[in-house]
Amino acid sequence: MKITILAVGKIKEAYWTKAIQEYTKRLSRYCRLDIVEIADEKTPDGASETLEAQIKEKEGAKLLAKIPSDAYVIALAIEGAMLDSVRLSEKIRQLGVRGTSHIVFIIGGSLGLSKSVLSRANEWLSFSKMTFPHQMMRVILLEQIYRGYRIMNHEPYHK
Repeated sequence: MKITILAVGKIKEAYWTKAIQEYTKRLSRYCRLDIVEIADEKTPDGASETLEAQIKEKEGAKLLAKIPSDAYVIALAIEGAMLDSVRLSEKIRQLGVRGTSHIVFIIGGSLGLSKSVLSRANEWLSFSKMTFPHQMMRVILLEQIYRGYRIMNHEPYHK
């Protein structure tokens, strides 16, 4: 299985980079992992809703350009379904059993994801009703994918 994390923005802090590197290393025994970053658009303070929508669409166009046509796309969105770790593990396993060879998880920027990206997604996934910084969300997502593979393979992992 190939898993791609497609994300808006760059990781700036060393501690997030180290955490991402650690989970990338751990996941290498279970899947091929790619992390693809696209540049975020600068949002001026006090931007209008119209300008924010335009910014999301620009970021969305960049994201859509990076999604392979045969990929199963899971967009991270507050409005998405909330799964526990076991159900996420089962989701990944079932996709593989059904012949899906590439899953793309999409993490939006500070304004979220455009309608066009949400429309392209096969499903939406929510980790919480809270908003998280996109850098932290990458680490959380990677940890949950790793946890999912440990569950799938009946391997111990702390609870």
